[in-house]
Amino acid sequence: MPRSCHVEWITLAFRTITRQHPVFSSPKLALKFTTSTDPHSFTVSYLITQCGFSPSSAAATARKLRIEARSKPDSVISFLSREGFSESQIRTIVQREHRILLCDPEKVISPKFRFLRSKGASTDQIVRVVTTGPRLLYRSLEKHLVPAFEFYRRFLLSDSQIITCLIRNSCFFSDGRVALNTKLLLDQGVTRLSIAKLLRTWPSVLCSCNLEHTVHELKQMGFDTSTTPFIVALLAKRTVNKTKWARKVHAFTKWGWSEDDVVSAFKRQPYSMLNSSEKIHAVFSFWVHQFGGDPKALVKSPVIFQLSLQKRLLPRAAVLRFLASHGLRKEGAGVIWPFHSTEKLFLETFVTRFPDHSLRLLEIYKEAMNTETDIHREKEKNNTCL
Repeated sequence: MPRSCHVEWITLAFRTITRQHPVFSSPKLALKFTTSTDPHSFTVSYLITQCGFSPSSAAATARKLRIEARSKPDSVISFLSREGFSESQIRTIVQREHRILLCDPEKVISPKFRFLRSKGASTDQIVRVVTTGPRLLYRSLEKHLVPAFEFYRRFLLSDSQIITCLIRNSCFFSDGRVALNTKLLLDQGVTRLSIAKLLRTWPSVLCSCNLEHTVHELKQMGFDTSTTPFIVALLAKRTVNKTKWARKVHAFTKWGWSEDDVVSAFKRQPYSMLNSSEKIHAVFSFWVHQFGGDPKALVKSPVIFQLSLQKRLLPRAAVLRFLASHGLRKEGAGVIWPFHSTEKLFLETFVTRFPDHSLRLLEIYKEAMNTETDIHREKEKNNTCL
């Protein structure tokens, strides 16, 4: 009988017997019953009964993992359980790094936990780090973890910041590309503050491949590597795939922009390419159809695409329309500044400045904000129901 058929037969027999004889529903008794002299069958049985694997997943894993006795895997599961890991978290760890079942937890796992605790990590933080990146447990403490921690202290101010970054992306201690990419960026003129921002906010950039090509591309476009816009542009280029990038370019050109306009806006405000194509269309629609603005005017002020329609653009547009309709706003006055000024400055300039109308203006402002917020909430509610 082929091995795969053997595994399926054992699984089917186990299910049948546990239905007919409840005494075998105990995982330990079930494992004892299904264990045979075949290590493959033993491994499959253990993964199913003790780790929650499906039969097919257990069979696939058993081709790469050989459990000959339950003492080692039992000790690993018991150790993780004592350290605060739930059954589902242990299952996730084993599914991603099944080799962990064959290690000595006191020699392999415990030292990593003690090291993280010495740096201020809580039990909950350690659980989150290991669950999202169990590969960390296989890295050498002396050769990888300690040097990596010292490396990141060059950019981050405290151990707690490093722990927070590690929670967001555990590749920091297990991916050699991080140090190489960091050195590349420093050599290209990126500041330590910018590296720290990447570590805290967008760690995936430092774990990416072929980063040098993207850096060269952005420099060719005229980005200064020592500035924050370069870091944002780097994020956009590394996180927006070609299909989505083309879709966003199309969203801009659909409203009359040229591709050169898109590049110009991207250089002014790299965040513009991190907006969804739906948000880009929505802002253009507001600007052209509700506010009567020229879409080309936004080429030099792409910051508009970062602002909230509900909380910023629509309420302020309502105030500006009222002022224009009452002759209180000069024809040809700047149309961009009112939207990206602070709320305090906006209210001082366009509301309280007109005492005869200030109460009505404030009412219009708040009504527009609340109405649009309610509409937005209703849409979200409908989307959730769907």
